[in-house]
Amino acid sequence: MTGSGLTVIGANGVAIPEGTRGDAGFRTYEVFQRERVGQSTAKIKPAQLVSREFADDPYPLLAILRENYPCYRDWLNNCFWITRYNDVTSVFTDDANFETRSKAWRLGIEGFGRDLRAALPVLAAQANAWDASVGRLAEAAIADFAARGEADLATEFAARLNMQLWLAMLDVPEESAPQVAALLWRLHRGVSWDPRVRLDGIAAAQELAAELAPLLEVRRQVPGGDLISAVAGLELADGPAQPKDLVATLLEMDFETLHGALANLWLALVTDAEEFEKVRGDLWYVKLAVLETFRHSTPVIAAPRFARHEVERFGRLIPRGGLLLCSAAAANRDPRIFANPDRFIVGRKDICHREARGQYRADGLAMGMTPGLGPPTEHPAVPEDRPRSLYALTRDVLVAASKTLLEALDDVALADGVERPRASCRRIGEMHACWRLPVRFRTR
Repeated sequence: MTGSGLTVIGANGVAIPEGTRGDAGFRTYEVFQRERVGQSTAKIKPAQLVSREFADDPYPLLAILRENYPCYRDWLNNCFWITRYNDVTSVFTDDANFETRSKAWRLGIEGFGRDLRAALPVLAAQANAWDASVGRLAEAAIADFAARGEADLATEFAARLNMQLWLAMLDVPEESAPQVAALLWRLHRGVSWDPRVRLDGIAAAQELAAELAPLLEVRRQVPGGDLISAVAGLELADGPAQPKDLVATLLEMDFETLHGALANLWLALVTDAEEFEKVRGDLWYVKLAVLETFRHSTPVIAAPRFARHEVERFGRLIPRGGLLLCSAAAANRDPRIFANPDRFIVGRKDICHREARGQYRADGLAMGMTPGLGPPTEHPAVPEDRPRSLYALTRDVLVAASKTLLEALDDVALADGVERPRASCRRIGEMHACWRLPVRFRTR
């Protein structure tokens, strides 16, 4: 049947809106799905990308994709892997053709609440709380294990500090802190392909809204400088903020990079004596070590982007709604951009951070992509009326925490007799981080 706005049935039985075959509608299955001559992917199979091997060490397989199949059609997971630096940055910055969908959409609770992250009071509350708390919390964590002469830096320092900074940002009462911490962990881990984990995340969202509701009302009457007070005080066109809005805001915030990058930073340092010596010899190098960790050992292996409409890119015809997994881990080790890309080099000077439009950072620092933090140069010159970017805030917190550790401890090294630690994903799709890092040291 034909006619304006009517639907026709393709030869393979697929319904296509008349007059929109290359625009709002979909082409037939054969056009964009069928492998053609010369498109064989014999060097890798889709099942390898959901294997335990990939979760433990994704870099060898990502290198195969980057060098052989830069836009890899992953049949098993129904997506396209994008792995070269220039390709990944082009997709990240092309909002006309691609979009990032919310964590609430991925969790299955879209419409649960309003995401208020972009409000200036919310941004300022996070920055102020983290800046004011990081030194005190790092010192408290160190004090709890310093006398032992040994510690697990992954759990007792990185994971602990990340969670305590979140609790300090919310100014949660001490008696409810353990419950809120557990709910935050379940909430963010619920953004998963695993239906059981996702259902637990949805339940955590409901429980966290109930847990924070009394606090939100108290802060509405007696505001402080915390994030809950900032949300409570917002003047919104469609009514005051509700507990679900607070939870939706917390869900969309980056929960992985600070934790994972701090653990991965110290993993890289204690397993590379030459690079560690640079940092120990001059604390100015701590910042460069953090930036190199973002490049070399990013906790977020890949970030999803979705095609807004049918688009031709990278020699493929990507359908509307097509999922592109933009791999920051692969792009950050692209030999076309970085020299010796698999090496952790503090203070590398081979290239500065480059955006897709060819712009370069004025400070000339080498940086990798960290999808959870957004572009590092979103606000190159920070206006007076807004805090610095989340990228800069996370970088500064990592620098402050690591300097505190270096100033308190001496001769930090891997504990005797332990198997060499490594980063891994606990589940496919979760952050790639060091989960166990036993060290020995002397206190200063």
